[in-house]
Amino acid sequence: MKIVNSIKELKSYLAEEKRNNKQIGFVPTMGALHNGHLSLVKRCVEENDVSVVSVFVNPTQFNDKHDLETYPRTLDKDCALLEPAGCDYVFAPSAEEMYPEPDTRTFDFGTVSAVMEGARRPGHFNGVAQIVSKLFYAVEPDNAYFGEKDFQQIAVIRAMVKQLDIPVKINACPILREADGLALSSRNVRLTPEQRQKAPLIARTLKESTN
Repeated sequence: MKIVNSIKELKSYLAEEKRNNKQIGFVPTMGALHNGHLSLVKRCVEENDVSVVSVFVNPTQFNDKHDLETYPRTLDKDCALLEPAGCDYVFAPSAEEMYPEPDTRTFDFGTVSAVMEGARRPGHFNGVAQIVSKLFYAVEPDNAYFGEKDFQQIAVIRAMVKQLDIPVKINACPILREADGLALSSRNVRLTPEQRQKAPLIARTLKESTN
């Protein structure tokens, strides 16, 4: 497994893979990996010749500075999980590498990004579209994998891919949950014991409300 920090180096490695007619699969992450992420990597490895995982905490999708500062960063641990999972390349760029200049692009996804989470986190999905498009241009994958936990994000990314005419297949993968029903999430480590005890009630209540 190779750990790559620059877009130029990544493109060089992947260009050689493509010259050998290898199909490229890609899993974009913000790190702090858990079994949910690893399930995406597993599917990526199974369905492609070469698997790339990005680990990058993207500043443009955070509208809360404290949330950005406290987001868990565990690159060494992440790499230790990715290598046995079959990942070929870990792309771990700096913010300066991804944003040598400010990204001023503004996307319009209509109601897809305006409701639910989008209504409470202004600019969040625009930042998601900025970074995912940049990553797609860097990796040029045939397939990309996202968890259904972020259902609205998948809808936004599909709309972005269509708008920018990026030739990649977006694959949605099932949510993985703890035994008590809480969806696996990197942010779960920030829950207090009391919050952790209450958190599964959200999924349970939603499930019961649909019965």
